[in-house]
Parts: sequence; structure tokens; C-alpha cells
Amino acid sequence: MTKTPLKRIQHKLARSGVAIERLNSNSLSISSTNDAGLKVDLLLPDSFAIEEKAILQLMDFARVAHPHGGEVKCACATPDFHTGSPIPVGSVIVTSHDMVVPQAIGTDINCGMRLHKLGLNYEQFMAQKAKWTALVRGDLLEGTRNIPTSPTAMSALFASGLGDFWAQVQQQDPIGLFAGADFAQLQRELSGLHESSFARGSADYAPEALQDLSRKILRDPGLGSLGGGNHFVEIQVVTELVDRQACFAQGLSVGQVVMMIHTGSRDVGFYVGRRWMDKAKALWPAGIKHPDSKIFALFGEMADEYLLAMHSAAHYADANRALIAEMVRQRTRQVFGAGIEAPLIVDVPHNIVLREEGGNVHRKGATPAYAGQPLLIPGSMGHDSYLLTGLGNERWLRSASHGAGRSMSRSEVVFKAKKGKAFLGLQGVECITTKEERMIEEAPGAYKEIGQVIQSQVEEGTVSVIARFSPILTFKA
Repeated sequence: MTKTPLKRIQHKLARSGVAIERLNSNSLSISSTNDAGLKVDLLLPDSFAIEEKAILQLMDFARVAHPHGGEVKCACATPDFHTGSPIPVGSVIVTSHDMVVPQAIGTDINCGMRLHKLGLNYEQFMAQKAKWTALVRGDLLEGTRNIPTSPTAMSALFASGLGDFWAQVQQQDPIGLFAGADFAQLQRELSGLHESSFARGSADYAPEALQDLSRKILRDPGLGSLGGGNHFVEIQVVTELVDRQACFAQGLSVGQVVMMIHTGSRDVGFYVGRRWMDKAKALWPAGIKHPDSKIFALFGEMADEYLLAMHSAAHYADANRALIAEMVRQRTRQVFGAGIEAPLIVDVPHNIVLREEGGNVHRKGATPAYAGQPLLIPGSMGHDSYLLTGLGNERWLRSASHGAGRSMSRSEVVFKAKKGKAFLGLQGVECITTKEERMIEEAPGAYKEIGQVIQSQVEEGTVSVIARFSPILTFKA
């Protein structure tokens, strides 16, 4: 994306009643000249382009209200900030506890990141890479996975989360993938989940078809699947230890192979998210003009109900990532030996509303970065990724970016690629996919430079780096 001079952007935004000022090389302040007190901080290095449409979307997000009450208390955006529909990716708002905005999360509820050590060094992995890749490709992309569940297990998952799901599956004569699972390890790995994974959900809000008691065995096509877009499974090698003490605690060393998973709640998230976005619009008080932004909030009891429904879908996303990890773990044992443990390091969300002390924190493509909280920030396909620790920075609402962030839209990069593909940065990238267009849409050249994204957040005191990983190969659906 071509970078427009700040003065020109200031002039254009002023016509929409928005003032923007650069505070330092990393951050900007955005305010409304029409709404007193409406102010948003944007963490965006001065080398990155400022998207005017995304700025206007962010201000609309920050002024959301409900006629019966509720308010936005504060807002900010992270360095992967870019235009969304209708809410920009990388934006964070805190509302009062009596209000939520379902469109902030949309249908990709609890999209997040998961990291495992594979228990191999680079040389070991590369020696059997072809055999391992063929097996994993089958499970992730060609339908060879075998994940039989039951209505009772799914109901337990929606209501209580992954721990109860494992317990129910184990009780029901495990078959398929579960016949080879180490349930004691799966239960131990619950400690690596984010605290939001233990929030209460309700099976009442989840798809009835996944709780159909007339069926003994369910084979949900969504479980253990990646989905499209920027979701992936990537095999990486540890290339730098930055916080050696933290690396030692995690058992990380240079040359180790790790697996990073990025996916969410799939069709369940679509089912829950679409219903509640529609409901927020339908429940808008009769006779009161719809907001110009077309962003609808929920207030009071309905806000509480949405959070129950959202956490039901969020639990499904936790299970989806965990089941992908278990498929890969069992294939790794098949190729490299039964002694492979492939333990979980961390699983963290980046598209969710969390009820925190200061209010309901809506993170749209942004990761919780509480003090001491491990988190993951992946680069685009072919670029480095990072394991980090949150520093609990209140100015940035205890949040960090969820990735590098797009520098051009998918349609933009596809159009540009018709004239030449040198800018895509695909040299040396190994992407395993059944859809060749994914290589172009998700090419490194379509994303911001991950090093600057990380450095700006380190300088602003939102995160500190633990370790850096470089990609070996990436699976994309």
C-alpha cells in the first residue's frame, strides 16, 4: 500500500470531523471534532500507511451506544490495524458491563493461536519431512481425519469447555482419533489455555444438529478443520532465544521444531455470530433511528445472553485447535516414534469479548496481553513468528496485535498479481494447499513487515519477546 503524507490524511479526515496527530514514531492520537471526548490511540509505526477508511471505521466503533444505556469507555488499535467489515481489524474497545457489540467479533468467534513443541530438532524433522507431510496433508486438507464425537460430548463442550469434552469422549469407548489419545496429557494441557476458556457457556445457543440425541455417533465436518483465509498450521524452527530464562522454563532451544495453529470456531461460530448480529439489529428499539454506522449494540440481559452464546462457540474453537494438534501429534508419533510428547506451550484467543474488571473488552483481531500472559504473534506465510509475554499496558488496554496485518486486501493483491508476481515474496515459501489462489491472497507481500510490528509494541511496553521462530512449511485450506 502506498504511504500517503500525514498532512494530506489530516486534511481529508478533517472533512469527516476527525483529527489525527502523530505523538511519536509508534503512536497516533485520533479524536472527533464533533463528539467531545471521543478519542482513540493507534499504535502504528510511522513507516506504515494509514488507512483513512479504517480510521473512520474505528471512530464509528468507538462511538457505539445503545438507546437504553451502556457506553464505550475507551478504545485503541494495534499495529496490524486495517480496514474490516464494518469494524477494523486490530481494534479494541471497552464498553460498560451492560453493553456488548456482536459485530465486533462477527462469525469467527475465538479465532486464536496455539503452539506445540514437536519434540524434534530440525535435522530429525527434515529427514522424514516428506512422509510426515503426506500424512498430515491427508488429515488437514483431504478428509482422512476421523473424529467421531457424541451429542453428550458436544453439549458438555458448549456448556463447560474442553475439560468436560475430553471427559465425555473418554467415557464413551473412544474410537477413531480418540482411540490413540493420551487423555491424561490432554487434561494436563488445559493449564495452557487462556483463562477465557473456562468461562461458562450454554448448549442452548449452539447448533441443535450437534446435540441430536437420536444419533449415537456424530461426525462433525468442522471439527479438526482449518477454514480458509489466513488460517493455517505452520511448522517452524526456533531461530532465536530472546528471553533465555523464559525459554528454559518452556524447554525451548535453537533448532527445535514447533507447530503453530491458527483457526477458530468454523460453522459453529458462523451459526452463533450471525444469529446474534441479526438479533442485535432486530432488537433495536422501535421508533428509534438506526445508527448511521450500522453497528448495533445489545444492552442489559441480552448483552449477558450474548456472552453465554459467544463462549459456547469459543469452546468449540478451543476444541477445534486442540483436535488439530492431536491429529498432528499422532501423525508425528507414527513417523518419529511413540515417545513423542509434543506438549502444548500456549493457546490464546484474538477475536473475542472478555468481561474484565474495567468492562467488556472487545478485541477484534487483537490478543490479550495481560501482565505475564504468554501470547503468539505470527508473521505472514514465509515470515517469522514470535512467542511473547504480555506486560499489562493499560494505555493499550492490555492488548497486542494478532499478527502482522494486511497491507493490501485480497482483491487488491489478486489484481496486482495479474501484472507481475515478484512483489508477492513467495521465493522459498513452501505452502501445502489444495487452492492455488491462497498462495496469492496470503502471500508475504500482502502483509506488513512483522519485525516492525513487534518492535513497535516492545518499544511501547505492551509485550516482551521470548523467542522467534522461522517457517519450514505451511498448510492452508
